[in-house]
Amino acid sequence: MATIQPKGEKVRQAVKYISAELQEDPSKSKLKLIQEACRKFNLSPLEEEALVSFYREGKSPEMS
Repeated sequence: MATIQPKGEKVRQAVKYISAELQEDPSKSKLKLIQEACRKFNLSPLEEEALVSFYREGKSPEMS
């Protein structure tokens, strides 16, 4: 049975996943990691855009 998660929780898990992957290998493409996280955590297009904005504006000015 699937666990129901609040919307924000999936995005937080995606950020943790992406951050861990970048710590392991900083040369990884943030955009590709975002796409992977969206599939892995079943994020909506709106949630994907939130991740893109987070990494573009907040955490990392350059998307590689």
